Amino acid sequence: MPVSGKAVHLVGRPVGEPKLSDFALIEAPVVDPGPGQVLVRNDWISVDPYMRGRMDDVKSYVPPFELGQPMDGGAVGTVVASDGAVPVGTVVSHRLGWREYATLDASEVQPVDTKRAAANEYLGVLGMTGLAAYVGLKVIAPVKPGDVVFISGAAGAVGLVAGVVAKKLGAETVIGSAGGVQKVQRLIEHFGYDAAIDYRAGDLEGQLAAAAPTGIDVYFDNVGGEHLQVAISALRPYGRVALCGAISQYNATGPEPGPNNLVMAIGKRLTLRGYLAFDHFDLSDEYISHAAAWLKDGSLISEQTVVDGIDNAPSAFLDMLRGVNTGKMLVRLSHP
Repeated sequence: MPVSGKAVHLVGRPVGEPKLSDFALIEAPVVDPGPGQVLVRNDWISVDPYMRGRMDDVKSYVPPFELGQPMDGGAVGTVVASDGAVPVGTVVSHRLGWREYATLDASEVQPVDTKRAAANEYLGVLGMTGLAAYVGLKVIAPVKPGDVVFISGAAGAVGLVAGVVAKKLGAETVIGSAGGVQKVQRLIEHFGYDAAIDYRAGDLEGQLAAAAPTGIDVYFDNVGGEHLQVAISALRPYGRVALCGAISQYNATGPEPGPNNLVMAIGKRLTLRGYLAFDHFDLSDEYISHAAAWLKDGSLISEQTVVDGIDNAPSAFLDMLRGVNTGKMLVRLSHP
């Protein structure tokens, strides 16, 4: 049994973009599991955009990270000690990431089927990011056959799945926005997007108008800011918007201006709806069943950017916020 393990603590509340000095790597004793508990050796941990908001000491839909305590988040690992409720050797997902070892109640872990897909997929295309894409385009801003769909953050973890989901639901044209020529090319050549625009090249409105000259029906928003404003202008009457994220604003040090064309939503009879994927766990089994089949037939491609070692988790998180990754950003843990 391990005697100690490393964990990442938040030691400073960031102002603007987080810095490596806001994190500390701490070695702490491993807690033996008590009755009804399991000890999990984490093999993969997830770093996600929403975690930036938890670094601020403000009220939100999830509590902020505590200073001087281990951070948490999605993880997949192997049970290495148990009172029998979950057999040793079982691969499970849970919410105590950012550490090498986690002691949890057995009710807090969910066994995953590694015969269906590799364990790390349950943090990506088969996890919350995939579910967020599915819920957004099936329930929040439903895609109808023949729709033109625009997706921002298209090369990210949610965006890559959203492009596939939109097509599966009958979209005629799927347009993605990403940063940089290489990402834009890959969206079209590798990930099945019909068109893609490079927001770093400027003239976002003109680029979207060229890709969708008659407008769009659905906008899946991972970015907020200018992307949302441009999408509102491009939406056709009765258009739908799924507000999944607003990563362009997560490091803002003050209130960001909202779209100045929101009045258009009235005349166009638009629907703009925010949502959280974990409010829709009732669709998880349905989604995983679909997504596993799509992975098998090759219509869904799992793209991951993998960083090795718990020591590098903070830098992986910072790179994810800067858009360095394509697909899901994961940290792979190695153990002696």
